[in-house]
Amino acid sequence: MIKIRHVLLAVLLAAVAAGCGSAQGSTGTEVKELRYQGSVGAVTYPELAEDLGYLGDLELKWFGNTTSGPQDIQSAATGQTDFGGAFDGAIIKLRAAKAPIKAVIGYYGSDEESFIGYYVSEGSPIRTARDLIGKKIGVNTLGAHHEAVIKEYLKREGLTPAEIEQVQLVVTPPVSTEQALRQGQLDVAGLGGVLKDKALERGGLRPLFTDIGLLGPFTAGSIVLREDFIAANPTTTRTFVAALGKAIEWAQTRPREEVVARFEQIIAKRGRKESADTVRYWKSTGIAGKGGVIADREFQTWIDWLQREGEIRPGQVKPADLYTNEYNPYAGGSGS
Repeated sequence: MIKIRHVLLAVLLAAVAAGCGSAQGSTGTEVKELRYQGSVGAVTYPELAEDLGYLGDLELKWFGNTTSGPQDIQSAATGQTDFGGAFDGAIIKLRAAKAPIKAVIGYYGSDEESFIGYYVSEGSPIRTARDLIGKKIGVNTLGAHHEAVIKEYLKREGLTPAEIEQVQLVVTPPVSTEQALRQGQLDVAGLGGVLKDKALERGGLRPLFTDIGLLGPFTAGSIVLREDFIAANPTTTRTFVAALGKAIEWAQTRPREEVVARFEQIIAKRGRKESADTVRYWKSTGIAGKGGVIADREFQTWIDWLQREGEIRPGQVKPADLYTNEYNPYAGGSGS
């Protein structure tokens, strides 16, 4: 916990130091070039919006690839980039540390086609949450989506805080998680996306539980902007968020084959020497709200979890502090 607080303090101090100087150009006009981090072998919704021509007079400037959601929003908070995206729980923690960020649109989540599952070997004796006491679950990182869902599952299944503490979460590189499960180094593996699909194709695994089975369809992560950026660039903010909303709605409503083909074209055109194999497994956006509209419950769920974990104080943050749908045209039921 001490280490996390030190990291958040460093982010906060850097964000204050960045100030308004990074929020607008030297002439005082609104920013038209938005710096961002991408993802290897994947297409982000800002990149899709740009390719579809929705950004208007705005341009994206690729700043390299992100290593994780928390890292991505920290870069946005400190002014190294202009926007970033992460699991909503990570946004809550950063905001609770007084980082001046605001979520403006949802960008990933879970639905019937795209979700995270927690799998055991077919012959495993693990059948219930209580069977997990003393066992190891492989997760991609701590303090994010996997940990939050697992602990919510254990709580709902009646385990006490002391019993939950006995369930060991093991940080495992996502590409190695399936192998670690099959070799007996893990008792349960958290798998999502293409890695889940490939693992299930090979057979021999069964689901213990899934995030969608626990929570229903939900948006799990959001894109954030700094509050000083929003204040200095209201027109750019509205154009940018509206473009993302249109790109998300495009992906939500077009045939899967058309979306995948577009992603492959974007990856080929940008010339970053990467494979497009992963996008061929794309199934859906996973985003619950049309055009990425955010709902209170998508933050409240994780506020409640973080309060139970003792990571934030009761009442320290509320959903209204964390996000706004003001700039998303779909919030009013229209995409015009």
